[in-house]
Amino acid sequence: MLLAGAALVLLGLGWHFRVPITGYAEVSTAYAARVACSCRHIGGRDLEDCGKDRLAGMELVTLVEDVEARSVTARFPLLSSDTATFREGYGCVLEPWES
Repeated sequence: MLLAGAALVLLGLGWHFRVPITGYAEVSTAYAARVACSCRHIGGRDLEDCGKDRLAGMELVTLVEDVEARSVTARFPLLSSDTATFREGYGCVLEPWES
């Protein structure tokens, strides 16, 4: 009974804070993808080293590189994913967001 009550409280808190949590996830992945792409394709550093540039609190964001596309994808588990691609003359550009 106590476990079910705690689960219900956590579910309620998750629902109440869903907008700020998903907003944080979306901003974090967009930022991380853009910074890591620039670090990798403009700065010439390897992706592992670029991961050190993430801000505090972004530990859940993972980075994956597509070498052929010259892009970096950042993912926040279950909530958000964004890709930045290097474009000659423009630098690293985020792919359009889809609703």
